[in-house]
Amino acid sequence: MNWLTKSVLPKIKALVNKDEVKENLWIKCNSCNQMIFSKDLFENLNICTTCNYHMPLYPQDRLKFLLDENTLEVIDYLSDNQDVLNFKDLKKYSDRLKISQNLTNQRDCIYLVKGKIGGFPVVVAAFDFRFMGGSMGKSVGNAFVKGAQIAVDQKSSFITIPSSGGARMQEGIISLMQMPRTIAAIQMIEDAKLPHIVLLTNPTTGGVTASFAMLGDIHIAEPGSTIGFAGKRVIEETVKEKLPENFQKAEYLLEHGMVDIVSDRHQHREVFSNLLSITLKDFKK
Repeated sequence: MNWLTKSVLPKIKALVNKDEVKENLWIKCNSCNQMIFSKDLFENLNICTTCNYHMPLYPQDRLKFLLDENTLEVIDYLSDNQDVLNFKDLKKYSDRLKISQNLTNQRDCIYLVKGKIGGFPVVVAAFDFRFMGGSMGKSVGNAFVKGAQIAVDQKSSFITIPSSGGARMQEGIISLMQMPRTIAAIQMIEDAKLPHIVLLTNPTTGGVTASFAMLGDIHIAEPGSTIGFAGKRVIEETVKEKLPENFQKAEYLLEHGMVDIVSDRHQHREVFSNLLSITLKDFKK
């Protein structure tokens, strides 16, 4: 084996240019285990073509589909001095931020834009779960407040699309303070008599659920999404009871009046257009 590792293997590696290696052509569905051609999956908005399971759809791709063509405009927001505690666990918090920033090409997990849906003006705050689990820290609070202010100034609907594990505990109490901050921002939208529409995606949990995510005028959820505060296992251990199999799923919440609509991703443009035509009927296009 020595001559293989010392002589043959290096020659094989030299023939392979890692920069030219393409992404996997096939992707396995997390629900039915069916292999799906990646191009077909992307064209189907990351929905399994066999079982209709909604895989993650990250903000840039989602909003290209959701917003009217050529109307998307990215809104910049303040994200400096995030590691005020110089926090370190297995890695430094500052290093985790750099890794997530390189992965997503974003400053933080929130993607803030303005544009139009069906001709109606909207400001959208969408979360990217790849960035530290979509956790909410100070810069996310900054972006959220700025988005609400712009929505009020421009008389736009405020749309939030959470996908989060909750508060970002590397920021300690500062992360928890973003909960009342986002609630205050939603109050600005309410005072201006503008709609706040929430699209709940998988997962929406923790402090995000306990703050703005459940304060929408209308709640839409993607099929099969997990939506809740504490995890199912933690709740079962606390109450000492076995919970239903679909507990905290979008369909269960619809049955119990916690969400208004469970909608397939293909229908979102139409659903939002119809809702905006009703909720912004007093505002001109």
